[in-house]
Amino acid sequence: MVEKTKILEAVKLAVEQAPKRNFTEGIDITINLKNIDMAQPKNRIDETIMLPHGTGKKVGIAVLGKGDITTQAKEAKVDIIIGPEEIERLGGAPREARKVANAYRFFLAETAVMPLVGKHLGPRLGPRGRMPTPIPQGTDIRPMVERLRNSIKVRTKDKKVLHIKVGSTSMDNEQVAENIDTVMKRIESVLEQGHHNIRSVFVKTTMGPAVKVT
Repeated sequence: MVEKTKILEAVKLAVEQAPKRNFTEGIDITINLKNIDMAQPKNRIDETIMLPHGTGKKVGIAVLGKGDITTQAKEAKVDIIIGPEEIERLGGAPREARKVANAYRFFLAETAVMPLVGKHLGPRLGPRGRMPTPIPQGTDIRPMVERLRNSIKVRTKDKKVLHIKVGSTSMDNEQVAENIDTVMKRIESVLEQGHHNIRSVFVKTTMGPAVKVT
């Protein structure tokens, strides 16, 4: 397990070494794994991680369905609401469906429309790891939306490298370090050998040089 002080030192150094920009940059970590066969499905990672301080940038959330779920979605100020007819229409408009799949990070869908989603949007959402979370009728989605606003998705295929957004330069270094600590603990918890499966970790701003954390 990486010490929090080492994480904070690396974040400070990464921000200090980054060329000064007139815009807010993202801050990412790269985790290199070892002694693990990512070709085996059991070793792949597919985690939604709630960050203590969010990423500093808006996370796109889409809600699919009709009726009560759309009322809640409006109250929660989700980015887009897609009804059953629109789901079907997008199925015949692959380019537009691809844009929707790329534009929003999390999808929530009323269970009643999941068959429609699978048929018409599954080919666009599935490969991107963005198939919706099914929402049973009567569920209050507002707390879920709030959590997702501060969450990230970490998903691997067959590569031993993870690139994860953990914050932005508009945030305090301590907040970014806390986010990294949260991510590291979660990743270690799902690896077969925990921290022994981690070869190295680097942190960097979007345009800056990488700084080794461990």
